[in-house]
Amino acid sequence: MTLSGLRQALMDEGGTVAATLAPDGAVRADGGPGPPQLAASGPRAAGHEAEYELLLEMILEGSLLHYGTPRLVLTDDPDLALLLGDQLYALGLSRLAQLGDLDAVRELADIISLLAQAQAAADPALAAAIWDAGAAAIGWGTSPEHEAAKALARAGDGDATRALVGAYDALVAHSERGGK
Repeated sequence: MTLSGLRQALMDEGGTVAATLAPDGAVRADGGPGPPQLAASGPRAAGHEAEYELLLEMILEGSLLHYGTPRLVLTDDPDLALLLGDQLYALGLSRLAQLGDLDAVRELADIISLLAQAQAAADPALAAAIWDAGAAAIGWGTSPEHEAAKALARAGDGDATRALVGAYDALVAHSERGGK
């Protein structure tokens, strides 16, 4: 799925979120595969890859509305951006709840709260590590290393980014060896 799938889902949603979509052809580049594609490629998403990718695209776009440069939903009003970001979080989490994946709901709640903390600390490297490690945990499941890394991030520990990257790397290495 590309941003065109997200665009269509938000058009179908209607309302303000549909009214603020960038015109066709004016979508900001997404830089290729990212956390939504990573999570959707894991064995926990098997059979529901497109749904996982779409809901994570919604949550990522919500995060970008809060803290970055959105790719698709555009507004110059910072208050509206926050509200639309919250709406996209809710839409994505609702879709995930409909899939019955409560472990992924918990992981996304952690991602959202840890991203807010990384933003408050003005730490984009931590935010990127939160997204990557969280997406891997959604796709493949969590690990003790991942949970410990999130605890470091919650505590504001300077080693949190390194720990999250390490947890992500361990999960990727495990999956490449055929682990589930």
